[in-house]
Amino acid sequence: MATFLILLQLVIVLAMIFIGARVGGIGLGIYGMVGCLILIFGFGLPPGKLPIDVMLIIVSVITAAAALQAAGGLDYLVGHAARFLRRHPDQITYYGPLTTWAFCLVAGTAHTCYSLLPIISEIATARRIRPERPLSVATTAASLGITGSPVSAATAAVISTDLLGGQGIELRHILLVCIPASLVAILVAAFVQNRVGCELEQDPEYQRRVAAGVLHPERDDALLEQMMTHPAPRARYAVWAFLAGVAAVVLLGCVPTLRPCYTGADGLSVRLPMAETIEIVMMSTAALILLVGRASVKAAASGSVFAAGMNALVGIFGIAWMGDTYFCGNIDFYQAHIAGLVTQYPVLFALALFVMSIMLFSQAATVRTLYPLGLALGLSPLSLVAMFPAVNGYFFFPNYPTEVAAINFDRTGTTRIGRFVINHSFQLSGFITTVVSIAVGMLIAACL
Repeated sequence: MATFLILLQLVIVLAMIFIGARVGGIGLGIYGMVGCLILIFGFGLPPGKLPIDVMLIIVSVITAAAALQAAGGLDYLVGHAARFLRRHPDQITYYGPLTTWAFCLVAGTAHTCYSLLPIISEIATARRIRPERPLSVATTAASLGITGSPVSAATAAVISTDLLGGQGIELRHILLVCIPASLVAILVAAFVQNRVGCELEQDPEYQRRVAAGVLHPERDDALLEQMMTHPAPRARYAVWAFLAGVAAVVLLGCVPTLRPCYTGADGLSVRLPMAETIEIVMMSTAALILLVGRASVKAAASGSVFAAGMNALVGIFGIAWMGDTYFCGNIDFYQAHIAGLVTQYPVLFALALFVMSIMLFSQAATVRTLYPLGLALGLSPLSLVAMFPAVNGYFFFPNYPTEVAAINFDRTGTTRIGRFVINHSFQLSGFITTVVSIAVGMLIAACL
């Protein structure tokens, strides 16, 4: 009977995730909270731990990124990226994804790649390179940037004191393992993807659109040219302020002794935790950006970056709390039934992370949901760091915003969703980057 109730609870959790994902936006968080209500009031489970640190870090980082957008800093960065990519058009399948990865690594959110995807698509189209090739890798590379970024919500969740931070894992471990692993994975995926599909001029859909007069590349150059030649007057100062904030977070994370100490309630000396450090530094960075960039607070709050961040905040609030409530309430069952198997074959836990991320559509929410289970099962903290890229599995279904954007930005029609939905343009590069990054991460973790 007990096993039946636990499985019934799991069905409810998965159902709430599915419904929330179908609704989209803040629906993920809303239906996650419905799941909490059922688990707590209906089944009597104790409420799990609220992901407060993750939520507050999202608020602080997104506020800084939104201020950067309001000051014209994102357009300024896009303009520089466009000039770089145009100087190396024949290598767009490599440089395009590396650029989106670098952007997301710095900004901590995959949504910064929206500005780069049309540039990548247009440069590939102009050079008669199949846009599907760089775009498919660029979207998955953006996700890998999150699982290596010092300012992403997912990284903050991993190093929070109640997860790996309490096991001796610090920001430097994430950077040492995930950044080189991601870089290798992107290069491998780009190498493979560069040989996928027929050449652009031989593609039937491209030929149809040219014949129909749908493709007019020259009309789309004006806006990009504006970004490249006439950025906002004080945009560069805003960019430097944002980069200074990110650099401060990296430095304070890699050198913990730089963080101040204070006396805790028990009278012992306590060093400022990394979560609070990120919150303080990035919120202060937002103030600096608004000052030097002379940006409008109203414009920052109404921008697309802020809106996307708040959607993520609500989603994590409901979904992560529901997941924590379910797994913590049934931890004895999972320890008794799968502890030995997962400990003997850690790759099974990476598979669980991958599957859960498909349903949750959030790296941070996946971390908050399953990493407590991984620790309870006795998995090595460094192994969990190496498995971090497994939380990028939401590429599996082509309905994540970055994938939808890439499909729409490719005017040639080569980036597409197949007849069976899951046979889409992002599947191959997604699996390659996930498998390679985890494998390389495991090798690096073994050397630490």
